[in-house]
Amino acid sequence: MQINKERDWESFYQANELSWDYGEASPGLVDFLSSSKNEIPLGRALVPGCGRGHDARALAEAGWNVLGMDIAPSSIPMAKQLATENGLEIDFQLGDFLSEKPTIPFDLIFEHTLFCAINPNKREDYIKATKNWLKPRGQYLAVNYIITEDDGEPPFSTSAEELDIKFRPFFNLVNRWVPRSFENRQDKELMNLWSLN
Repeated sequence: MQINKERDWESFYQANELSWDYGEASPGLVDFLSSSKNEIPLGRALVPGCGRGHDARALAEAGWNVLGMDIAPSSIPMAKQLATENGLEIDFQLGDFLSEKPTIPFDLIFEHTLFCAINPNKREDYIKATKNWLKPRGQYLAVNYIITEDDGEPPFSTSAEELDIKFRPFFNLVNRWVPRSFENRQDKELMNLWSLN
């Protein structure tokens, strides 16, 4: 759940203060991958802000070729170790999703509460990066943390209305639903599947 360079996410890993890390993949992603309604053909998937790689592992277990990316250096060896322990081959790289230039576009981007971790003044950069990393008509699947409170620290406020305003000029909304979530986030998350125009 990191990408905001104004916050020192690495310090949280160094202090082992990973309050956003539940030790498992997003329940919404798990349900989506096991659903008969999931008709996205397998291909290359990117998980920006991958942290310790729980969501990347779920995608790899479902058959995706996965790249996990994070800006916190300590997260990458942790993610690699967990993948190895689970017998999975996943490419984890240190990098900034907002500024890195993709060499090969992806079929799918999945993020879990990354949008709300980025300073609102960088959200246009986030939209641009999402477009740049996807193939034409690629899929963007997101679990957004829908909150109205904003104390100037992540998570920043996010609403369905803002998502529509920012994404609809470039993406078609394929589906939107309230996913199963971790207990303290139940009914506070919104899952959105977008297709790049």
